[in-house]
Amino acid sequence: MSQTDDLPDFIKKPSAKSSKTKTQKPEESGASDMVHVAIIYDDNHRAQALFGQYDEHLAIIERDLHLEAAARGNEVNLRGSAVATDQARRVLDALYIRIENGEEIASGDVEGAIRQAIATDAQMTLPALSEIGSKKGKLAMAGISTAKKTIHARTPTQDAYIRAMDRAEMVFGTGPAGTGKTYLAVAYAASLLERGAVDRIILSRPAVEAGERLGFLPGDMKEKVDPYLRPLYDALYDMMPGDKVERAITSGVIEIAPLAFMRGRTLAHAAVILDEAQNTTSMQMKMFLTRLGEGSKMIITGDPSQIDLPNGQVSGLVEALDILKPVDGIISVTFTAKDVVRHKLVGRIVEAYDHAGQERNDYR
Repeated sequence: MSQTDDLPDFIKKPSAKSSKTKTQKPEESGASDMVHVAIIYDDNHRAQALFGQYDEHLAIIERDLHLEAAARGNEVNLRGSAVATDQARRVLDALYIRIENGEEIASGDVEGAIRQAIATDAQMTLPALSEIGSKKGKLAMAGISTAKKTIHARTPTQDAYIRAMDRAEMVFGTGPAGTGKTYLAVAYAASLLERGAVDRIILSRPAVEAGERLGFLPGDMKEKVDPYLRPLYDALYDMMPGDKVERAITSGVIEIAPLAFMRGRTLAHAAVILDEAQNTTSMQMKMFLTRLGEGSKMIITGDPSQIDLPNGQVSGLVEALDILKPVDGIISVTFTAKDVVRHKLVGRIVEAYDHAGQERNDYR
């Protein structure tokens, strides 16, 4: 995967009337590299939304950037190192613009903006994109918009993933749980459907139990496969109004089906998502990938570290990632524990398991 440095400037600088930054100056009683930055926002209500209830957003900035952030009315005072205060200023300015555009800001959005600021300064490159990178001093976060909500990338890899879905007809998103692979894929599919870029959404998963034997499941076909496809439903309802989702499913505009039902079909003018792809066999994966039709986008997600296939069976996802490396038109984006946005503890759990697995491999 090629890597470069320039990203499109999705985030504009705040207008002069939106915020005003007072001159930085060295702290009189602190170290020589400590500075004080005061930022004043013209709109008190937006400033309060920016700071968060009981200044919870500022508390996140304090924690993650190791500085002091104190709000008073529509003004916030930042005290810390020159690097940290500059990052905090850029985070606040970028989030304030999103509030000006009518978006709501949650704690996860603050954490995501902080990651972008740190990554920009570290000149981190993004995977699988050849013409795109990051411009120092600017926060550029790709986003997905539907009628119900707008979401923005919260890590550099999520940023690369969203941009990859824009650029390629087939995208692989692999990595641990909690990194947003499935959620972003479903969100992107919903946005394509709303824009009229595709005529339907097709969501599929292999019906493989995670180390358990559930036995016979009662009901019709939809009721039998629903337990396997629940994460896809959850993402759909989060991005689209519930009644619209129900109507789309009833009319077939949104189709949710087990992987076994894909054989023999050509999926044209559709956003097609295969989730939990690590549990496909080699034959199933080849069958699914060759369903791609005209005007379609195909997104394959999975976690190669959580394969539930019988012992000795090769994962179709792992095999496909290797076989398709030289194929043009396919982008693969790999998430790591650093991209976990579900809960900070989840990221540490993933890292601990990865470390234990590496130690076992080294021992062998």
